[in-house]
Amino acid sequence: MSVTLSLAETSPALAAKLPTTPQINDLSIRVGTVNGSGSQSANLVLLRALYAMGVPCSGKNIFPSNIEGLPTWFHIRASAKGYVGHRVDPQILVCMNEVIARDDATQLKPGTICLYRDDFDVDLKGLRDDVVFFPVPFQKLAERAYPPDKTDKGYRDKLRKVVNMGYVGVLASVCGITIDAVETAIHRESPGRKAKAAEINISAARTAYEWAQEHLPADLPYRVEPIESTQDKILIEGNKAAALGVLFGGANVLTWYPITPSSSLAEYAEEFLKKHRIEPDGKHSYAIVQAEDELAAIGMAVGAGWAGARALTATSGPGISLMSEFVGLAYFAEIPVVIIDVQRMGPSTGLPTRTSQGDVLKMHLLGHGDCRHIVLIPGSVEECYEMTIEALDLAQKFQTPVFVAMDLDLGMNLWLSSPLAYPAKPIQRGKVRTAADLERLGRFERYKDLDGDGVCYRTIPGTENPLAAYFTRGTGHNEKSGYSERPEDWKKNLDRLALKLETARGAIPRPVIEGDFSARVGLIAYGSTHFAVT
Repeated sequence: MSVTLSLAETSPALAAKLPTTPQINDLSIRVGTVNGSGSQSANLVLLRALYAMGVPCSGKNIFPSNIEGLPTWFHIRASAKGYVGHRVDPQILVCMNEVIARDDATQLKPGTICLYRDDFDVDLKGLRDDVVFFPVPFQKLAERAYPPDKTDKGYRDKLRKVVNMGYVGVLASVCGITIDAVETAIHRESPGRKAKAAEINISAARTAYEWAQEHLPADLPYRVEPIESTQDKILIEGNKAAALGVLFGGANVLTWYPITPSSSLAEYAEEFLKKHRIEPDGKHSYAIVQAEDELAAIGMAVGAGWAGARALTATSGPGISLMSEFVGLAYFAEIPVVIIDVQRMGPSTGLPTRTSQGDVLKMHLLGHGDCRHIVLIPGSVEECYEMTIEALDLAQKFQTPVFVAMDLDLGMNLWLSSPLAYPAKPIQRGKVRTAADLERLGRFERYKDLDGDGVCYRTIPGTENPLAAYFTRGTGHNEKSGYSERPEDWKKNLDRLALKLETARGAIPRPVIEGDFSARVGLIAYGSTHFAVT
């Protein structure tokens, strides 16, 4: 049965709490659930449904550092103007977790809509008189869409996940998201062998959608309408974009130790390399090593860079702390290596699942003594991709560690992006002497600056010329790579390394300046803060 309810007619008191002017395609939703309940799939369906409607959108997952049982929230921002930065105050709150429902509802701004489970022990309606509360029978709707099956031992766990699709259907009805867009999103999240799961989820979403059409007002002010602003866009995580940068940047050695929030970057890279980095003889031309700890990971990456590979490792703040000595070695011995730091909240173990940008200076200065490193700071998922490629080039061009400073929000959440472009220039290998070069020149001094830019020529181990060999040192050395404690050698070396960094300033990506150039005040943003100010 189709019923169209008007809030103004059925409940003037509730209508008075809400804006009188519809707010179209400027939407902010927060969903409060339980970690490990399968809610992330439902959240991504909701996000992708908005994308299918053509409305620019983004999602922010706030989750605890445990496997199951603690509160988690998912924030969605949709804006026809392309504003996808996180909005603190939602227009619609969905409460699926009774533990946090009271606190979440108490903190809402007046005029917010709150949807909550009708089987909570606490009735949220009594908490506020300036918020519109709608209890929803999510459990019953899920059981209607996915009836009990005594022969299915996993039924209860599956039902718990199906319940989440209920709030997708209700929100679709309340916000004007078409059920077709929801179905498209469900199929996108349940490809191939998950066809049965997609069928169940579609049934659950439709059941809840139809219930909301019949029982909830059709004239609520926070709505979306179809537009065409996502046709030439993609939704992608920063970690996945960076992993594509690993592939297209020609990296052939990736070492890593699992740590939130960088683990998925390495996992995506392994997936892409396994599929696409295959030689004509069918063999894979790369190595991915899950090391026993971060010390081993950076040690292997530095060794691979010394051997001529385009090598990198991915980690987060605690891993960066452990990598200090090897990074200092790579800096002083002039070995190319890339370190991607997907930053999280510190100090110490800190908050592993919360974002931060607290490692920027540490990356630049990592290592004892006079170390200065190149740090690239992407401000979008496109830049995560582009700067990973750029970092691999810069590391070999300047024979030095290069950091890519991402953060959890950018790395682990879906952001709207233009399609990632194929690299415009070939891979840059830097100054490398071949056997033919050495034969022609008749000499080789590893740490001699021949071009006046601070960057010396190197050879790759295995170069078939006796002149190619040299000692790679973390101790004091002269231009010929011989051990030296002579003050003039030490000063000359450090002066040259400083010159090399100055040369690098002209090669790194320039800051992007947007807006009114006559303005008296400017805002500097990098990483995920970019979305909050643009």
